[in-house]
Amino acid sequence: MSAFMQTLVWGIFAGAIYGIAAMGLALVFGVLKILNIAHGELVMLGGYVGFWAFTALGWDPFLALILVIPATFVLGIVLDRVIYRYVVRLWGEEKIKNSLLVSFGLGLVLSNLAQWVFTGDERSVQPSYAGQGLDVYGVLMPYTRLATLGIVLVVTVALHLFLRKTYPGKAILATAEDYESAELAGINIDRVYMLTFALSAALAGIAGQFVTFTYALAPSIGMFWTLKAMIVIVLAGTGSILGALPAGLVLGVVEALSGAYLAQTYKELVGLVIFLLVVIIRPQGLFVRK
Repeated sequence: MSAFMQTLVWGIFAGAIYGIAAMGLALVFGVLKILNIAHGELVMLGGYVGFWAFTALGWDPFLALILVIPATFVLGIVLDRVIYRYVVRLWGEEKIKNSLLVSFGLGLVLSNLAQWVFTGDERSVQPSYAGQGLDVYGVLMPYTRLATLGIVLVVTVALHLFLRKTYPGKAILATAEDYESAELAGINIDRVYMLTFALSAALAGIAGQFVTFTYALAPSIGMFWTLKAMIVIVLAGTGSILGALPAGLVLGVVEALSGAYLAQTYKELVGLVIFLLVVIIRPQGLFVRK
C-alpha cells in the first residue's frame, strides 16, 4: 500500500507540472484559436532563465520565479507583436495551417539559439534542501515537489479569479467566446490577444522553472513539453482553460502507475492510449459539457 501511495503522489506531482504547462497552451488555443507548436520552447526558455538566476545570481529556485515570470511575459508580448499578430487575423484553416508553420519554425529557431548559448548539455538545479521532505506514513513528499504543487494551485486560483473578476480577464473570455461581438462591444481584441499570449508565455515559464529541479533541462525538450501540453488540453477539452490542471493530474497519475506496475517503457504509450480513447469516446474532453 505504501508503494502504491508513493507512486500516486509522484504522479500528482508530475501532473501538476503538466497542468501548468498545458494551461498556457489552452489559453492561446481557446482565445487566439491558433496552435502554438513552440509552446514547449517557451517552457525550455523559462527553465534557462531560472537556471541562470540560480547559478549566476545564487537565487533560490522558487525566488527565481520573480524573474522568470516577467521575463517570459515580456517575451510573449514581443512574439505576439513581431510574429503572431499577423497570423491571428487569418481565417479558418488558413489560420491553423499558418500558425503551425510559423510556430514550428519559431520552435526550431529558439531551440537552436538555446543550444548555441547554453550548449546541448543537460542541466538541472539542486537547491540545498533538494533531498529533504516529509515522511507521512512511509510516503516521501519532498519539499520541492510540495512547493511546486502549492504554487501551481495558487497560480490556477489566481488565473481563475483574474479571468472571472477583472475587466481584462472578462475581455479575454468574451473574445474567446466571439471575437467579432467583443470587438463590436468596444473591446480592443489586439490588446487582448497580446495579453493572452503574454500570460501563456508566463505560465510556460513557470512550468519551465519547475522542470529545472524535477526533470533534465536541455534545448531539445521543447517538443516533449508541447506534446504533453497537447495531450492534456485534449483530455481537458479544448475549450477548458482551467480544466488543464485536473487533466494534467490525471495524465501524471496514469503515467506513474503504468510505469510502476507495467514497465517504464509503456509509460508514454499508456498516456497516448488514453488520449486516443478520449478523442474517440468523448471528443469534447473530460471537463467540458456537450
